[in-house]
Amino acid sequence: ADEWLIKYGRHHNHNANRIIHSVTIPFVVMSLVGLLWSLPVPDAFNAARPVLNWGTIFLMAASVYYFIMSISLAFGVLPLLAFVIFGIDWLQELDVPLWLSSAAILGITWAGQRIGHQIEGQQPPLFEDIQTTMIGPVWLLANIYKRFGIPY
Repeated sequence: ADEWLIKYGRHHNHNANRIIHSVTIPFVVMSLVGLLWSLPVPDAFNAARPVLNWGTIFLMAASVYYFIMSISLAFGVLPLLAFVIFGIDWLQELDVPLWLSSAAILGITWAGQRIGHQIEGQQPPLFEDIQTTMIGPVWLLANIYKRFGIPY
């Protein structure tokens, strides 16, 4: 976990960038999962829908990844995953298709992160690889854990 958190943290040292990311990371996650949630599913998934879709499969895989990385961080990130699911459920109630609202949220939050990285003076690692992108939520949590002396 430390190796990934250090790598991610190298691009997030400026206070303004850290604050921006603290606000935007949960919404980036929600929007990416919302886009996956919107994808058509195989017929075999239809009986379990909306519980079983590409978004929930991604969340389950991410949870496994986080538990492999750190049990403490994985348990800590569960409220964020609940926020994501409740947020998507709320977005589905809107008159706007989920994919469109998710894409709009992603565009807005990604633009905010770009501003943070311009302040930082470094390019974002977002498109480096999927692991770097998945580190964002646990990076936020690890910073909170450090403040309170919680080991991870």
